[in-house]
Amino acid sequence: MSIIDDALSANATLADGYDSDRGKPPAPRIAVVTCADPRLTAVVQLMGLPDADVDLIRNVGTVIDEDAIRSLIVSTKMLGTREIMIINHNDCGLSRFSGDDLAERLRTETGSAPIAPVTFFTFTDAEQNTREQMLKVRSHPWIASDIPVRGFLFDVGTGRLSEVQPIESAAATL
Repeated sequence: MSIIDDALSANATLADGYDSDRGKPPAPRIAVVTCADPRLTAVVQLMGLPDADVDLIRNVGTVIDEDAIRSLIVSTKMLGTREIMIINHNDCGLSRFSGDDLAERLRTETGSAPIAPVTFFTFTDAEQNTREQMLKVRSHPWIASDIPVRGFLFDVGTGRLSEVQPIESAAATL
C-alpha cells in the first residue's frame, strides 16, 4: 500500500471522532506564516494557541510572495485576523543551495527553461530573510497599518521562538 492509501485507511477510522464544531466558518485571531518544513508542524501547539485561533499559511522558506499576500489579505479583510506572525527557522533547506544553481540543474536535467517559478527565494541568513518578509507584509497597501506584523525564528533543536526585530528597528540600533 502507498502512503496515501495508508492515510485514507486511517482517515476512515479517525474521522469517527471528528469534532463537527470544526466545520463552522473560520474566525482566526492571528495569521501565522511559516515554512512547510515538517519540523514546524507542531508550532501552533508549541505557542499554546487553539487551532481555531490561527490562520496557518505555510510555504517552503516562509516566503511572502503573491500567494502569501493573497492569503493574508483574505485573512485580515474577510476573516477578521488582527495580528500577523512570521516564523522562519534555523536549518532551513532553502539556505542550503542557490536558486540559480537549482534552476540551472533543472534546465540541464530537463532541457527546459520554464517561466515559473521566477525565483526559488533561497537565502543564507534566516534572521535577515525574516526581516525582509516582515517588510514585504508591512509595505503592502492592503494590509492595514494597525495590524501588528512580527517576525520570529524557530529553533528546530529546542522548539523555542526568538523575536526578530524589523528592518526599521534593527537600523535604529546600529
